[in-house]
Amino acid sequence: MTTLLLRSGTLLDVDTGECGEGDLLCADGRIVETGRGLRAPDGARVVDLADATVLPGLIDAHVHVTAATADLGALPSWSPSYATAHAARIMGGMLDRGFTTVRDASGADFGLADAQSEGLIRGPRLAFCGKALSQTGGHGDSRPRGTRVHDGHQCCAGLGRIADGVDAVRAAARDELRKGAHHIKVMAGGGVASPTDRIDSTQYSMDELHAIVQEAEAANRYVAAHAYTARSVSRSLRAGIRSIEHGNLIDESNVAEFLEHDAFLVPTLVTYWALKTEGREFGLPEDSWRKVDEVLGAGLAALETADRGGVKIAYGTDLLGGMHRHQNEEFRIRSEVQKPLDVIRSATSTAAELLGMSGEIGTLREGARADLVVVDGDPLTDVAALADPERIRHVVQGGEIV
Repeated sequence: MTTLLLRSGTLLDVDTGECGEGDLLCADGRIVETGRGLRAPDGARVVDLADATVLPGLIDAHVHVTAATADLGALPSWSPSYATAHAARIMGGMLDRGFTTVRDASGADFGLADAQSEGLIRGPRLAFCGKALSQTGGHGDSRPRGTRVHDGHQCCAGLGRIADGVDAVRAAARDELRKGAHHIKVMAGGGVASPTDRIDSTQYSMDELHAIVQEAEAANRYVAAHAYTARSVSRSLRAGIRSIEHGNLIDESNVAEFLEHDAFLVPTLVTYWALKTEGREFGLPEDSWRKVDEVLGAGLAALETADRGGVKIAYGTDLLGGMHRHQNEEFRIRSEVQKPLDVIRSATSTAAELLGMSGEIGTLREGARADLVVVDGDPLTDVAALADPERIRHVVQGGEIV
């Protein structure tokens, strides 16, 4: 593998928040040394980084790499090969924007993860959950009211699978784990893109939620839950769910529950802004577009509440269709209520902890994977250095400039 020496950059230690000029040496896909005046090994590629900042590779903890349209109900009718071609393009764009690892929150499978790891497609490392578990009529049930049959065959594209009852959800969770799921996703409340539920609904009984968590924990995995309201978030946390996706309508009562259960919040604020301005252009049905307002305005206040209360917050975007290009805009939106360093941590060290990869990614420490982003300027004083992909000078993945 390539030996790479990045010379004279400003290295950001996301754990301490300290910056210092230095060199960074990568070999065999790992960070092997940092410091001043490092010697370049024979045959090493040397890149000068004057006036640039080096950060760990970015991590987006909520993406859908197969969601090439905002009309999620149309995906199951797509050819798997067609969906894969779109996913390859979407993943390549994510890598170009500095995201070297992503957590797919339903839709991607072991095939895409294997293709990326083997170099068949370029893109971020992929932590996938397979298909999200949904009750009948839940956020993962894309059938309109007049459709009875649901085709849940593995070959079909789409983000959700329907399972009702404790025995059925156990079997569904075990099946996704059998296929290599990094985590299990469950729809625990209503959503924007689903045609027959309400945003303020709770979904799945507590017995069903407990059963799903038990199956994940038995496999040393965890559960992430789609949930907006304070009530659906509270039920999820009490059931042992580790990661709350969105959480736009949480309140102060949820903060203590997050802390008690050592759980994570993954806001996805940029997607509501994008859906409101561009959603219909990229396939979002009119009925779903009208739902966006119910969560759009509340998301920033929820983020501020969670941040002030000390909740662990990871970076997520949840973009669909042609809106994936706005992935970095989440940095700018969050900076309205969070300090730049906290936003950066959400996309590096905190996200790595959520994925169970602390020390492997999300850090510049020696021994970590050499996934790096080099940006012009100082993101600690100007988070636009990360919000604007044009200011990304280099993306390094596995020790190679990609």
